[in-house]
Amino acid sequence: MLNTTEVTRGQDCASWDRYVLSHPSGTGYHLMAWRRVMEDAFGHATFYFMVTDKDQTVHGVLPLVFLPSRLFGRLLVSMPYVNYGGLLADTVEAQDALLTAAIDLAREQRAAHVELRQSETLGVGWPVKQHKVSMRLELPKHFETLWEGFPSKLRSQVRRARNAGMIVRSGGEELLDDFYRLLARNMRDLGSPVHGRGVFESFLQALPDETRICVVSLAGQPMAAGFLYGFREVLEIPWAAADRRQKHLSANMLLYSAALEYGCRAGYRVFDFGRSTPGSGTYQFKQQWGAKPLPLHWYYWLRNGSALPDIGPQNPKFSLAMAVWKQLPVFVTKIIGPAIMRNTPA
Repeated sequence: MLNTTEVTRGQDCASWDRYVLSHPSGTGYHLMAWRRVMEDAFGHATFYFMVTDKDQTVHGVLPLVFLPSRLFGRLLVSMPYVNYGGLLADTVEAQDALLTAAIDLAREQRAAHVELRQSETLGVGWPVKQHKVSMRLELPKHFETLWEGFPSKLRSQVRRARNAGMIVRSGGEELLDDFYRLLARNMRDLGSPVHGRGVFESFLQALPDETRICVVSLAGQPMAAGFLYGFREVLEIPWAAADRRQKHLSANMLLYSAALEYGCRAGYRVFDFGRSTPGSGTYQFKQQWGAKPLPLHWYYWLRNGSALPDIGPQNPKFSLAMAVWKQLPVFVTKIIGPAIMRNTPA
């Protein structure tokens, strides 16, 4: 039986990371490195809860980030801006202790809700949303095997980009400007704010061995770019963008083909295309590569029994703001967008 009073705000970074690395559902976003990113890049307060027994053996962890958002209220999220996070535990007692700690913290911080982004069910009575899936593709040892299984139309689109003279580069901070220029324009075109450049710089510096940028260029001009993050056997592309004005040249297709090829050659077993709404255009784009949906479970504790939050771009309340945003110059969105994103869990 655990001593459930031993719920501490984790300061033992080594014990924390060892537990995450030993847990089958642990993700890179659970590691202490992401705490530094949340604090340094966004300036958010973080609360990392850890359950230990009388022998100081760790039995569960829960990272929480506090967002005092003027737009959406005071929020506690695990983890904002990314697809995964949430609670990790190996006993029911540890899980219950962490959930209680989260509720107590929410009341202490006067938070409107707690949001836990889980890739597996928790088996608790909290309300849950299953509106998103993560699109994943199993990778063979050799990219040629994957290539031969692609639809002929997809292969021809990749060849079109290559035949046009496009080249692929991969690296770190030296490619950040190219990546960010494309991302900022793409997010403007979608009607969404963009993170500040410094956020991605922090990612690269905090996790230099796990992150890389891939850029597709034509005659020295960046056409498509992706930000890659590898953890264990999974290679993820949480951010990607392409110049929509040159869509007919299929730079985006070459980008994903190159990322998949890198994943195979680097020994990753799964490629994570990121989250999508089932049936959406992005869902269908990822599906054509052979990706399969993995259900995501977002659990909520709600103050005073309020309704589940709906702060995504699909909410019709944001349609006017998105339409206005699409008309702004890109340089303006780079200035005001980061402040909005900082207070939006995304």
